[in-house]
Amino acid sequence: MSDTLKQQVKCPQCGCLNTYSPTNPSRPFCSERCKLIDLGQWANENYRIAEETQSIDINTLSQ
Repeated sequence: MSDTLKQQVKCPQCGCLNTYSPTNPSRPFCSERCKLIDLGQWANENYRIAEETQSIDINTLSQ
């Protein structure tokens, strides 16, 4: 595969363009540093997956 066909993606952490290929072990991040920063944010619970909330009908609870 030539260099012109390799996909360029933005690093999810810093936004720098980098090549998304097997030669980049930190992909989709541009570096190990950005990868570890992202991991730290997950560990500190800075990122959260939204939970679907269920609506409760108060009228059915009293029956």
